[in-house]
Amino acid sequence: MTARCTWLFDLDDTLHDAGAYVFGALHESMGVFVQRELRITREEADRLRRQYWLRYGATLLGLVKHHGVKPAHFLHETHLLPGLEERVTGHRHDLAVLRRLPGRKLILTNAPRAYALRVLQALGVAQLFDGVITIEDMAMFGHLRPKPDARMFRALAARLRVPPSRCVLVEDTLDHQKSARSIGMHTVWMQRFGRRSPTRAQRQRWSRQPAYVQLKTSRLNDLLRPGKHQPLRCGKSMKTGESGGV
Repeated sequence: MTARCTWLFDLDDTLHDAGAYVFGALHESMGVFVQRELRITREEADRLRRQYWLRYGATLLGLVKHHGVKPAHFLHETHLLPGLEERVTGHRHDLAVLRRLPGRKLILTNAPRAYALRVLQALGVAQLFDGVITIEDMAMFGHLRPKPDARMFRALAARLRVPPSRCVLVEDTLDHQKSARSIGMHTVWMQRFGRRSPTRAQRQRWSRQPAYVQLKTSRLNDLLRPGKHQPLRCGKSMKTGESGGV
């Protein structure tokens, strides 16, 4: 008997087109926050944000470590995003798959809870998930451990009482995929929204398939067996490959 999967869905650029509005708005709001809180120029703020992103995987972690910024304050101020609900767009075929996909389904996002719930409500799929795991839930021993921290993935599997081999991370970010696969989770690289890259180098990046990516796709329908509405196989192995389409 095939074990059912525990599906861990990222949110931004996985279930909705964050590049259309959210990422640009967050870039602006985070720049304003860092400039105001640290009393530096905008150029210095942008440099620090990039430096902390590259070093820690998240601007917030650098601000907490080096400047004593309170995570709740940062997350609230930068994710206010007036008019967000009117600008959230998903893909109707992908969202329909969520209704048919067997197994436990959870959101796993580095975004704050208030923002994640707003997006899910706007998409009309909040009721389809068994839980929403946000950055506020990723604290370990007093420190935030968001994706791609492997320690967080291990702790999450233990909290869910499921072995990593029965978890599938559906995600647009390769660093997160690599970390999840390193502890035995299955990985699906979702490319519908993110692959609209402006440069040749970025387009080439989306065309490859690293060894830790088990399935590369631009549609969630590939999580179902064609014509049978059954999930990908969990527990032992997952068919590796590439797909695409509507």
